[in-house]
Amino acid sequence: MGRRRAPELYRAPFPLYALQVDPSAGLLIAAGGGGAAKTGIKNGVHFLQLEQINGRLGASLLHSHDTETRATMNLALAGNILATGQDAHCHLLRFQTHQQKGKTKAEKAASKEQGPRQRKGAAPVEKTSGAETHQEGIELTVENLQAVQTDFSPEPFQKVVCFNHDNTLLATGGTDGYVRIWKVPSLEKVLELRAHEGEIEDLALGPDGKLVTVGWDLKASVWQKDQLVTQLHWQENGPTFSNTPYRYQACRFGQVPDQPTRLRLFTVQIPHKRLRQPPPCYLTAWDGSTFLPLRTKPCGHEVISCLSVSESGTFLGLGTVTGSVAIYIAFSLQRLYYVREAHGIVVTDVAFLPEKGRGPELLGFHETALFSVAVDSRCQLHLLPSRRSVPVWLLLVLCVGLIVMTIVLLQTVFPGFL
Repeated sequence: MGRRRAPELYRAPFPLYALQVDPSAGLLIAAGGGGAAKTGIKNGVHFLQLEQINGRLGASLLHSHDTETRATMNLALAGNILATGQDAHCHLLRFQTHQQKGKTKAEKAASKEQGPRQRKGAAPVEKTSGAETHQEGIELTVENLQAVQTDFSPEPFQKVVCFNHDNTLLATGGTDGYVRIWKVPSLEKVLELRAHEGEIEDLALGPDGKLVTVGWDLKASVWQKDQLVTQLHWQENGPTFSNTPYRYQACRFGQVPDQPTRLRLFTVQIPHKRLRQPPPCYLTAWDGSTFLPLRTKPCGHEVISCLSVSESGTFLGLGTVTGSVAIYIAFSLQRLYYVREAHGIVVTDVAFLPEKGRGPELLGFHETALFSVAVDSRCQLHLLPSRRSVPVWLLLVLCVGLIVMTIVLLQTVFPGFL
């Protein structure tokens, strides 16, 4: 049998580094670029319209936003405001979708005759893009709101950005080891703290105001404003390798299914140094209030590059530096889906299709959908089929039927048995 492959949803004209999904409008937002080098590779943020077409989930290019000489390396989404990490700065964008006006009756009739895949006034499809540009009566506009420098190291670079639970604050981290908190949308700085010695790898904001940061100094810290609450102690409580230091690669908060007031924290631990025979990477679930480890499991020898948690907290999505993509169930940390070298090169971001807004409509009969992007410029779709389960009442009916058949059979073979 051939290697399992994931369907290619979209191909951009530049390397892709970041991904977000807007559930209300059914938009997939992919960003990246070639940077300031004069190689002819563009920089931009692409807004893709997700659609169910003939029972399959597809995407078509709705709008391309040019970011000039700046590649977008990380994204965060709050409603219709997009925070983009470009070099040492954070740029806030506001996008809006609205119906086009001014169509004549003849144009409307022509649109109906052309069918659902024909877009009136659409630009020609570029083979390199992997998607058609269309409006179908919808247009999207992007407005630049604010920009601020968020990193001040000798080689400044913003590595991560995220919003808080009510989208009033924005947290950024970069190579200088500082976390900075900004008001939205003014980008007025409200807090600055030295979180790590060296680069910040990831951060996560909880609804109670707690901030989790992980860095290259092998530490994972929990903060309340500028006060250190605790540090995570994984290697002291989990697997130990005497000569193999691990560092935290990613951290994400997730809901506890059926318990919306509770949270879990999920982290990925990877070997700090590359070895000829690499030890496994690990997934760990932590209690979201005590920050004690609940469960930890190995997740393969491929180095994990990115982590995502589904909106309901049910699933975890992982990408690796060798291009593989996996989906785990959050409760047990059991792997449900895996495509080896789906991209063949480092997976830079993964994102789940949200379970609200247009999510259920777009998901169809699948349990979840995960999108992945990589340096190969491709966006791929990973669908997890619904796991079939037998209802309890059916099991009871089968048991009763089996007992009755057994009694009838014994009565037939041994008359007078009863």
